[in-house]
Amino acid sequence: MSKIILGCVADDFSGASDAASFFVKEGIKTFLFNGIPKEDIKDLSEDIVVVIALKTRTQETSKAVSDTLEAFDWLKKNGAKQLFIKYCSTFDSTKKGNIGPIIDSVLEKYNIKYTILCPALPVNGRTVVNGKLYINDVPLNETHMKDHPLTPMWDSDLSKLMEPQGRYPCLKIDYEMLEQSNEEILKVVEDFGKNNNHFYVIPDYIEEKHAKKIASLFGNLPLLTGGSGLMTELGSKYRNITTSEFENITSHTTGKAIILAGSCSKATLEQIEDFKSSNGEYLKINPMALMDGSQTKEEIGEAIRLTSEDAILVYSSDNPENVRTAQKFGSQLVSDLLEQTTAYIAKVAVENGFNRIIVAGGETSGAVTKILGYDSYLVGDSIAPGVPVMIPINNKNIRLVLKSGNFGQKDFFMRAINTTKENENG
Repeated sequence: MSKIILGCVADDFSGASDAASFFVKEGIKTFLFNGIPKEDIKDLSEDIVVVIALKTRTQETSKAVSDTLEAFDWLKKNGAKQLFIKYCSTFDSTKKGNIGPIIDSVLEKYNIKYTILCPALPVNGRTVVNGKLYINDVPLNETHMKDHPLTPMWDSDLSKLMEPQGRYPCLKIDYEMLEQSNEEILKVVEDFGKNNNHFYVIPDYIEEKHAKKIASLFGNLPLLTGGSGLMTELGSKYRNITTSEFENITSHTTGKAIILAGSCSKATLEQIEDFKSSNGEYLKINPMALMDGSQTKEEIGEAIRLTSEDAILVYSSDNPENVRTAQKFGSQLVSDLLEQTTAYIAKVAVENGFNRIIVAGGETSGAVTKILGYDSYLVGDSIAPGVPVMIPINNKNIRLVLKSGNFGQKDFFMRAINTTKENENG
């Protein structure tokens, strides 16, 4: 009888696919579900990892907490041995949450003493030094994340980011302490916990040797939290105790490609400009035009139907100043409108022979996958670290590429188009 060796709950869909890709790379069969599955997993002949994508990053806090607990209840019911709360490597949250309240609720429900906060992903430039989160050596709150329209980052110190949203204290383990023996470090952790019912440990993570050390110290905790940086080490550990073998997944398919970009991150904006500079066809979604009716989703859908190009980009991504202007009409209203429009366009595209769907942005990815009705996936090769090609189990002609806003190379869109295109891949 199989078991879920690790059950991961992610705060959005692109983050979930990010996490899943690292386990697949280590040769572990991985199921990815969009939302909490309605049925239990049937008996399998091998051990698996299960990743559940929720939409808790910017969800109302009490709902985010209840959805997360429900997801973990499902995982525990289906035999999950270890739990993982996956959030973005830029620690996207506000002073009210949702990272802190979600972690607290799981610690308390399952009577877990402590967990780690480990958002680092050095391969993508995210590091933790002296408890502070950096993006390409720049403190988090000095990067583009300081202007994020939904989760602006006000500090780079993880303990200060947790202070207003979490109920418990933080223990920092810096890179110098990581040079000590496991016994010495765990003694510090034990002593810290004597006067605290629950707490968080923040280990430095600057290079890959730190991942190995963190995994050796904390890899067997019943609950881990963070980005995908630790996934390779966890996958390596699990690979040694599983014998999973699963079907080879090809990345390419027939049909046209559509890129749907909703992220306003610096990386995505650069990727959009790179695609446009290659003379690719593109359309811009204007939220204010949508609201006053001068642009409609139906008009955009018709343009998609009529295009003769192999690939087209449709984007609402914009610079922070323009985003703030649009949000004067109400940030949630604008966000919902853009998601609904993008989802509609995705559905039109698939109905008209677009089998290669490339999406930038976590919220956008969730909206697209929801309207397409896909809720379980096989996870294939990665185009960039943490960004795999995915095949819906109930439509294996489709190739989905869903990336977090900040991920991917400058020419990521062109790479995704070429990787999923059949006549260039065999």
